[in-house]
Amino acid sequence: MELFFLGTGAGIPAKLRNVTSIALKLLEERGTIWLFDCGEATQHQILHTSIKPSKIENIFITHLHGDHLYGLPGLLASRSFQGGESKLTVYGPSGVKVFVETSLQVSGTYLKYPLEIVEVSEGVLFEDEQFIVEARQLDHGIASFGFRIVEKDRPGTLLVDKLQKAGVDPGPLYKRIKEGESITLENGTVLESEHFVGPRQEGRIVTILGDTRVCEAAETLAKDADLLVHESTFANGEEELAHNYYHSTTSQAAEVAKQANVKRLCLTHISSRYDRNASEELVEEARKIFPATEIAADFKSISISR
Repeated sequence: MELFFLGTGAGIPAKLRNVTSIALKLLEERGTIWLFDCGEATQHQILHTSIKPSKIENIFITHLHGDHLYGLPGLLASRSFQGGESKLTVYGPSGVKVFVETSLQVSGTYLKYPLEIVEVSEGVLFEDEQFIVEARQLDHGIASFGFRIVEKDRPGTLLVDKLQKAGVDPGPLYKRIKEGESITLENGTVLESEHFVGPRQEGRIVTILGDTRVCEAAETLAKDADLLVHESTFANGEEELAHNYYHSTTSQAAEVAKQANVKRLCLTHISSRYDRNASEELVEEARKIFPATEIAADFKSISISR
């Protein structure tokens, strides 16, 4: 599981930072990529990476401001031209469906793959045998959502050596034992699964928030996360400005991380007023409150290990 930042700026594209888009690489887990927001020129940013649009399975749009959305129609069209055939699902607030469908219709774009558009509300919006994605509405000028991505726990490692010593040869019994089933051998010996499987592998949690003021929903989504990605449009001391524009400061993001007991915090959605040197000051502001803080940059990668 790897988080890759395609754009980390706020409002408009800048030389240092493009507008928002984040790729969650799940190549080992499911052979796919999930995209969170798709600001203008996201597909141009992808050209400088190893990301293949055909691998994108889900796109989650936090809100409908242009710096999070304007790159979506182009990416959807290019995915078709580049051989994408598998289904793609777009999740986003009310209005995303008409935006996408109108853009494709008036441009005469034909997609060679199935496209599903789901307009979200609070609660669980995705679940399969591997992951659960929960959404909650944040505090922004328009409907803006945060997403909590939870990897489900996995069974522990099968203790093969121990099974072989117990007289169990490789085969269907291994699968039954790993799935938690007790088995009876031909000689009548009962083998309890718990004695032949290692500890369960705890799933990872990643929280990605859209634009927001400090709010209870942000802390709820971030609770005990391995990684929290929180917007920090403004520096510490600019709380009034942040409040007026429905955004957060570095210190406010750090407080959310601290209260939510997250393991790591990454600041993103940085205003273009802050240059490279100022960015270092921003992360130091947050570290005074929450030491395990880093700041995003375009093409920065963060690995989320078990």
